[in-house]
Amino acid sequence: MYKKIKESSDFIKKSIEYQTIHSGIILGSGMGGFEEKFEKIYSFDYSEVPHFIKPSVQGHSGNLSIVKFGDKLTAILSGRAHYYEGYDIKDIVLPTRVLADLGIKTLVLTNAAGGISENYEPGDIINIKDHINLTGNNPLIGKNLDELGPRFPDMTEVYNENLRELARKISKNLFQYKDGIYAWFTGPTYETPSEVNFAKIIGADLVGMSTVPEAIVARHSGIKVSAFSLVTNLAAGISKEPLSHDEVIEIAEMSKDKLQNFMEKFLIEINLSI
Repeated sequence: MYKKIKESSDFIKKSIEYQTIHSGIILGSGMGGFEEKFEKIYSFDYSEVPHFIKPSVQGHSGNLSIVKFGDKLTAILSGRAHYYEGYDIKDIVLPTRVLADLGIKTLVLTNAAGGISENYEPGDIINIKDHINLTGNNPLIGKNLDELGPRFPDMTEVYNENLRELARKISKNLFQYKDGIYAWFTGPTYETPSEVNFAKIIGADLVGMSTVPEAIVARHSGIKVSAFSLVTNLAAGISKEPLSHDEVIEIAEMSKDKLQNFMEKFLIEINLSI
């Protein structure tokens, strides 16, 4: 795996003439097309980057763009592969490992999620403050890559508190700030009402099928992590309607401008503070 990471990283480093990338963002549903708003200094299809997986899910285009926020470079990964697509979890988090090897200091993760909290409505943007891994999978299982991080990384503060406070400040004039705890299920089935109820009982406010593996790996690598869920539907047993991916895409499209405007301001402030 370390060899794969280095091959991917070396390809990107050479392609961008060894410039420093200060931050990264992985785009989930609701963030599709975000990279098109900015001048791309470099751009690669995932198929061009060694060992990157081209996503198969609608709304995940599979492009790596290097753009400037402020006067510093940010890597934008448009889409991700998901565990439910059948890939090895270590291959799913390889892009995050590569970003770490490129030297980023901060990683922003975004996703679409089902809302459990009574305070959430479709279209809400939720700042993730912690997560619950309900999959039985962990990208750090197996031989530890000591070059990348410790055998037993601390997970007391996966999602950086200072970045959460920055998000609160920036959101003030854009939308009502809300935060919550994200529970990771593998998918691809939506959760059953009983599973949602279980997640609620143990403290979850959101349910989804991504983000946690990347957050774990980034934390293992010593990167500051910030993550956001776009509530695209109320979870099973809370919603009175059957769940569908079409609904996810529809709500994501309706909320796109709000989320992307916030994210642009957030990334500029992150790069200014590095």
